[in-house]
Amino acid sequence: MQRKLKSDGPAAPPAGAPAYSQEAVADLCVVGAGSGGLSIAAAAAQLGVSVVLIEKHKMGGDCLNYGCVPSKALIAAARRAHLMRTSAPFGIAPATPAVDFRAVHDHVKSVIAAIAPNDSVERFTGLGVRVIQAAGRFLDRSTVLAGDVAIKARRFVIPTGSSPVVPPIPGLADAPYFTNETIFDNQQRIDHLIVIGGGPIGIELAQAHLRLGSRVTVLEGMKALGKDDPELAEVVLSRLRAEGLVIREGTRVEKVERGGGPAGIRVTIAAGDGKEVVEGSHLLVAAGRKPNLLDLNLDAAGIKYDKRGITVDKGLVTSNSKVFAIGDVVGGLQFTHVANYHAGIVFRRALFRLPAKTRDDIIPWVTYTDPELAHVGLAEDAARKAHGKVNVYRFPFHDNDRAQAERVTHGFIKVVTTAKGKIVGATIVGEHAGELIQMWSLALSQGMGIQAMTQWISPYPTLSEVSKRAAVGYYAAKAGSPLARKVIKWLRVLG
Repeated sequence: MQRKLKSDGPAAPPAGAPAYSQEAVADLCVVGAGSGGLSIAAAAAQLGVSVVLIEKHKMGGDCLNYGCVPSKALIAAARRAHLMRTSAPFGIAPATPAVDFRAVHDHVKSVIAAIAPNDSVERFTGLGVRVIQAAGRFLDRSTVLAGDVAIKARRFVIPTGSSPVVPPIPGLADAPYFTNETIFDNQQRIDHLIVIGGGPIGIELAQAHLRLGSRVTVLEGMKALGKDDPELAEVVLSRLRAEGLVIREGTRVEKVERGGGPAGIRVTIAAGDGKEVVEGSHLLVAAGRKPNLLDLNLDAAGIKYDKRGITVDKGLVTSNSKVFAIGDVVGGLQFTHVANYHAGIVFRRALFRLPAKTRDDIIPWVTYTDPELAHVGLAEDAARKAHGKVNVYRFPFHDNDRAQAERVTHGFIKVVTTAKGKIVGATIVGEHAGELIQMWSLALSQGMGIQAMTQWISPYPTLSEVSKRAAVGYYAAKAGSPLARKVIKWLRVLG
């Protein structure tokens, strides 16, 4: 039976416990109003479940305020500037854009403002959710304190997300630097941006600032975009270098210090056998993410965790059976759509008692560079380790008629199957790769074989044809086999 949310007035806290003046009881308490937390809170409330939603900072979390939304808005502005410079092949005179950085900033903020009402306190209050704007911490296994309210709930969900890692580089603490949480507040032209970190966040923001007129140098300790299929990642990196982005791989940052004049930042790096200093006007630290665990007092609730995040099983249940954890805070793949996927798992388990479990093998991701880089499932090397013999099918954008018309011919699709043709992974680099990967995400989630991907009709001319043409490679390979040739020869004899 559902319990109604209530406020019982002052209650006597246990000896030595923090004081509180109110006690609330709910079916579900969600500690964090990022994408995952908002998804589960809205879905539960719309079914009449009593929900308390706790958020100590901004509604919408990192995605709305510092991540996906502002970064894609900035990338969109940078793309327009780039198109102005590169229109000559279409018979349009290229022009050097006059970039108004304050206006770009306003564009980014206006996009956030347009989406914010969907994530607002007012919307969730209207859905019947009690929103408490305060930090939340566990008092015991079934109680969370937020402000002066102690919340007891039948189930708890922790979607507190993650924050940028600031590595312990000597001098960094005393130097000015951006992270993804601060760079979207910039309103001035950046002369030379140094980016520490060559992962998706660092590379996306590097290309955006390059196209907006900055010089940009990326410093990466290992391989840029190192978590993606290297064959396709190299297409992205080659294009970025061709645009003028400096990418220094295999470098170790040893020291950061303030510079003088235009060189506001000096970064000492070790590369090969020597050391050198890279000078720039601004610094962006994009060196990874860490789970937001601080001050949750997880020990009091009997919840196990480590530096990678909260420990959960495949059903996202923590070591406290009353508590679920979802999204970035559990480590693993840290994407907004993963938090939303996790919210759906918890929704089914917590409210309907269904045995839902996560599947990491069907989670796609996209790096929003130009060209885009999208992936789902296993890359070729991982597929060989898991399945032994595999088949690989490719098709280039260069041979796609729509890509030729749009002059977006850099890129290709790569599909990996088992020896029997079951799809186990796909990667696409090229225009709209993030859109094109979705049919492969569906195919993988449904356990489809490569033959099924040849049976749909693609309207002409579209970029989506690259997917079908790659799949048709299955029949091309079969047609070349000795058995197939014998069958065809025999059928010809029969007339």
